[in-house]
Amino acid sequence: MITSEPEVEDLLRVLAPQVLGAVVRRYGHFTIAEDAVQEALLAAATQWPDDGVPDHPRGWLITVASRRLTDLLRAEQARRRREDTVAGRTPADHWLAPAADRPVHDSDDTLILLFMCCHPALSPASQIALTLRAVGGLTTAEIARAFLVPEATMTRRVSRAKQRIKESGIPFGMPPGPERAPRLGAVLHVLYLIFNEGYASTSGPDLQRTELAAEAIRLTRMTHRLLPEDAEVTGLLALMLLVDARRPARTGPGGELVPMAEQDRSLWNAESIAEGVALVTGALSRGTPGPYQLQAAIAAVHDEAPSAEATDWPQIAALYEVLMRVTGNPMVALNHTVAVAMARGPREGLGLLEGLQADERIAEDHRFHAVRAHLLEMLGDLAAARDSYHAAARRTTSLPQQRYLHAKAARLTDT
Repeated sequence: MITSEPEVEDLLRVLAPQVLGAVVRRYGHFTIAEDAVQEALLAAATQWPDDGVPDHPRGWLITVASRRLTDLLRAEQARRRREDTVAGRTPADHWLAPAADRPVHDSDDTLILLFMCCHPALSPASQIALTLRAVGGLTTAEIARAFLVPEATMTRRVSRAKQRIKESGIPFGMPPGPERAPRLGAVLHVLYLIFNEGYASTSGPDLQRTELAAEAIRLTRMTHRLLPEDAEVTGLLALMLLVDARRPARTGPGGELVPMAEQDRSLWNAESIAEGVALVTGALSRGTPGPYQLQAAIAAVHDEAPSAEATDWPQIAALYEVLMRVTGNPMVALNHTVAVAMARGPREGLGLLEGLQADERIAEDHRFHAVRAHLLEMLGDLAAARDSYHAAARRTTSLPQQRYLHAKAARLTDT
């Protein structure tokens, strides 16, 4: 029987989106339902370690949340002088448990909740915040810390997202066929953004936020369990596993950045690599690959190379060329430039880089200048490389990235 606090917390983390989905499905009222579910989770976290987990923990949570939600609805409607509407409701105890506890709805409710949080009416920032809040179970304070914004700012962001959903009148249900594919695309994009922010933080003192990357992987695993035949869902999970496998070697003893070429590959997570390779291999066999499958394939080539020198750069360059035809993302073109430089020489890479300089989406990004610096260093133009490293350092808000780039420039100065 599960009795320890960590085990209870893990169970509640898994059940939270299922319970919220079930309550929203039965009642609507997304915001009030979330408040009620949070109170039920708090009650469980307090009682279960001492009293033991009930035989049907999901049903227990739904019942407690529904009773609390009924109280909240009554209070709100009383304030609006609509007690007659509340009085006409069938008591929750009479109908809720049989309707919401049916196991067939577990996966459906969680997936629908993901679709709701990633509705295209919301901005990407709101989608991320609401997904982490409602599906991931993170508190507003935790999300604010993860994205280095004040808690009040994140509170407003989450509140606006909930209000937007309320005003849109979105029914709790799977989107109809024509809307499903683009909505799934939004879900995957949000999970991808959460992972990227966790794996390579865009600002602040830490290079990576492992808890955020782990949450993205957990949510993507869940989505993959719900949609096991979708090749892009599989590809995204494979990509996350293959990239996250390198995490133990990405930082030195002082938290400093260690570039891939200098990493101790014996520290890479072999189990994650094996799982990621198996997933992307299966996904690629299903037809024309999408962008997440292609990125996972590129990550697999990196991870399977025994050393940086043994990396199959021509294959990586070829995969990036396919990816560029699928997406117009300038970062893909920049990564292709690096692959070409490694496969065919830095001069050819610099030629491609010049062509990207007119693209405003990438020309002022620190990564553009870091790549230029690296290619100039490979060519032996150390003064120009040093200037580009400094230019890159000025453009990043990540402190570990700044320190790494300044150190590179300083080493060239000493040389």
